[in-house]
Amino acid sequence: MYKTKLAAAIITLGLAIGSADATPLRWAAQNDILTMDPHSQNHTTTIAILMHAYEGLTRYGDKYQVEPALATKWTYITPTQVRFDLRKGVKFHDGSPFTADDVIFTFGRISQPQGTMQTYVAGIKEIKKIDEHTVDFILSAPTPILLRSIIDFRIMSKAWAEKNKTSNVQDYKAKEDNYASRNAMGTGAYKITGWQPDQKISMVANKDWWDAKNASNISEVVYTPIKSDPTRVAALLSGDVDMLTDLPTQDVAKLKLDAKLKVVEGPEVRTIFFAMDQSSEELAGASVKGKNPFKDRRVREAMSVAIDREAIKRTIMRGLSIPAGIMVAPGVNGNTPDLDVPLKADTDKAKKLLAEAGYASGFEVPLNCPNNRYVNDEEVCQAVVAMWAKIGIKARLAALPFSQHSQTFQRFEAPLYMLGWGVATFDAQFTLQSLAHTRTSGADGNFNYSKLSDAQLDHLIDSMKTEVDVAKRNALIREALLRVRDESFFIPLHHQMRPWAMRANVETVHRSDDRPEARFTNIK
Repeated sequence: MYKTKLAAAIITLGLAIGSADATPLRWAAQNDILTMDPHSQNHTTTIAILMHAYEGLTRYGDKYQVEPALATKWTYITPTQVRFDLRKGVKFHDGSPFTADDVIFTFGRISQPQGTMQTYVAGIKEIKKIDEHTVDFILSAPTPILLRSIIDFRIMSKAWAEKNKTSNVQDYKAKEDNYASRNAMGTGAYKITGWQPDQKISMVANKDWWDAKNASNISEVVYTPIKSDPTRVAALLSGDVDMLTDLPTQDVAKLKLDAKLKVVEGPEVRTIFFAMDQSSEELAGASVKGKNPFKDRRVREAMSVAIDREAIKRTIMRGLSIPAGIMVAPGVNGNTPDLDVPLKADTDKAKKLLAEAGYASGFEVPLNCPNNRYVNDEEVCQAVVAMWAKIGIKARLAALPFSQHSQTFQRFEAPLYMLGWGVATFDAQFTLQSLAHTRTSGADGNFNYSKLSDAQLDHLIDSMKTEVDVAKRNALIREALLRVRDESFFIPLHHQMRPWAMRANVETVHRSDDRPEARFTNIK
């Protein structure tokens, strides 16, 4: 059934597989994008697809070095004024020219509060037009990771957005649709030609791309979300897809032995964790009435120490995880081995902590988890439910597709939920500012759906945002990570490993940010 559907999709898209001048890449993973609005959802799969069509002023090279993209160079006029020379001759996919007006328009759009991407323009107070191809970023204060952050400040055409009445960012949590949430039009290497949710996304190479001389030989891309692990692997084995970037852990060893395939792997800079409502006076859906157990550090610590991370690694993840002690993974600035020491499971200690907090008999609480986003996400949640049950905490698991799961916690309707956080900037500020800072209308706390608010932590994060002395800044990051760890503001589970499998003739660069790029991919 699946093979027939995929074959039909390929015919429908007109992929000239037998043609010498067309080299399609058929790519599959387990979950779909959430939207095509590039400023709506800070969701890795969504970003990984849309970055083929939408570009920033800077980008990462194959070694994660910052390099020019829609800007050719940048000059620090003062520590808080940065001049960007925009690339001339760049055209959007509809043929219209890229200018400074598009940068200024996009800054206003991405800053709107209904989106979740403000963190990528954090520290920018204003963007001024100098001429058609020059803009000045006016910063609130020196911003050490500016050039990394703005990689995901993806430029949209002002004229296109206004023409299609989509100057406002889609309000995803309210289930809003707009033209930009269903259509894409950027300057990037690929044009997105269609999206059928939960079925496929199709792209074709942009022959007029400004960097076409460095493009790969991939002329077309078909991305297929396949939730079922066996179906996804069967599609690769049968030749229906060329590359899988979500491998079931139980199949990795088998796929490595297949001569027709190859597996590339490495750690991902993503931490899987649980977040808890730490603000509400009463915990929604819990058996405890009139108070919120998650406000008590002892309860949070008990829930963390009750989890056997090594057992999860061994039995569920098949060794493909790194048990986590802190909220950022190896490879992220701020992670050090002495900090990243996971708690050892201790049921007796967990029970004692609960009793000290006044919950000797435990309590019941809803638990929201995705079932198609992270490696073995639902299975991990089921295992943790069993571990919590041993200390008297009865978690009622609701496992949903990520599209629904995300809307639930973004509406503050999930008092306890699983999330995975990848670090796009490879710097811990990205995690701390988004997840742990008190929520404001801007970048601070823009993904803080646990309503965490801690004055000491806010001060540390605010300080690291503007500290240009590397040693002093790293000391601030360390202190903040320690406070998050020691107060159990979150419950980190593990840092993901991310193997990809592909046909033997596919060459690509493994990305620890879990963003495969067709421009780094070739089919021999």
